[in-house]
Amino acid sequence: MPIRQAIRHPPRHHLGFRLCQPGRHASAGGDLAAVTGGEVVTPIAISSSTALSFAKFAARTGGCITVEPTGAVSAAGAVVSLAGSATTAATFAVTGDTNSTYSIGYADNNLTHTDTVTTMALALNSTVGTAGTSGGTTVATGTLSSGSQNIYVGGTLTVGSLQTPGVYYGTVTVTVEYN
Repeated sequence: MPIRQAIRHPPRHHLGFRLCQPGRHASAGGDLAAVTGGEVVTPIAISSSTALSFAKFAARTGGCITVEPTGAVSAAGAVVSLAGSATTAATFAVTGDTNSTYSIGYADNNLTHTDTVTTMALALNSTVGTAGTSGGTTVATGTLSSGSQNIYVGGTLTVGSLQTPGVYYGTVTVTVEYN
């Protein structure tokens, strides 16, 4: 019987050459570094220095009372603002990174009577930088030109016919975020 031997072929050794394809480069290896960095800026912050006050007013058959961001008051319908009663716009101070822009969010709210049941709807209006007449709109953005800026917030109360007399209270919420 013939003896068969397995013939083993020696392993093939590569000579270390590579064929380059378009867009690929042959290399023996290496490192590449890129400079990386970032800057942490002052967090944006908001504080309130003046509250929004509609002061004292009377209502017969309903209407509206408006406090502008300047603090000026006007009334419509059968609502009368009482003389000698000081109205004020809310003032919020925003601070942060100089020359950064930011967005402003507002939450309209109701004012609630101390009986905790009766309410009046409150719609906000605002300006930034300097107190001015808003035309009934709210400003959506601001710029921290010197690292700070004021937001002036007024509002319009809708007063119902035979609105329950008494003290009404609520919260004006203003939110700021960097753009």
